[in-house]
Amino acid sequence: MKKKSDLFENAWTVPNALTVLRIILIPVFAVLFYQEKFIWAFSVLFVSGTTDFLDGKIARRFNQISALGKLLDPVADKLTQITIAVMLFFEFQKASSGTMKAFSWVFLFFLVKEGIMIVGGAIMLAKGIRPGAAEIYGKIATLMFYVVMLLVVAFGPEVGAFVRANPDLALPESVTMVLVVLSAVMTFVALLSYVPETFRQFRENKKNEGAPAAK
Repeated sequence: MKKKSDLFENAWTVPNALTVLRIILIPVFAVLFYQEKFIWAFSVLFVSGTTDFLDGKIARRFNQISALGKLLDPVADKLTQITIAVMLFFEFQKASSGTMKAFSWVFLFFLVKEGIMIVGGAIMLAKGIRPGAAEIYGKIATLMFYVVMLLVVAFGPEVGAFVRANPDLALPESVTMVLVVLSAVMTFVALLSYVPETFRQFRENKKNEGAPAAK
């Protein structure tokens, strides 16, 4: 495991600043959404998604990849996804449509997935194993999540920011459910994609623990 000093080496970068901004925007989004300032909440979520897209691009383009960034970026993603899923769950629970109210439970799948990732990551760190960077499936799943949730927050039936002023802009319930389910499926695929590498690291760690210490 890297030393604390190594973790903060080359940490003062634009990508890391964008990631910190994304973390700061999480409670801002939650408060605005809770206060039913939905257009502002949508705007904050749009900025958050944009920073998530830009930080990786900038880090790779200008060689600003850092150990701190590799740690903060998934933390920001997980906290953002958990917050969005919880807020939409409670908002759809208030829907007059029985279908949408029942469907609201699907949002908790994202919460369960992130819980598994957090617990798994904590176990790995406790054993001195640094969790790997996101696989391609993880990146696709995160992008799909942001796109789908932006659409739901903007145009979801009964909950959309722009639907409240003009109900005709609402996505059909069937379209909304298909989009969210597709995002959930991609999220599940991304979760499975971490399994082989995670087991490999645990086997390697166990082998190293069992190896005789060098004299």
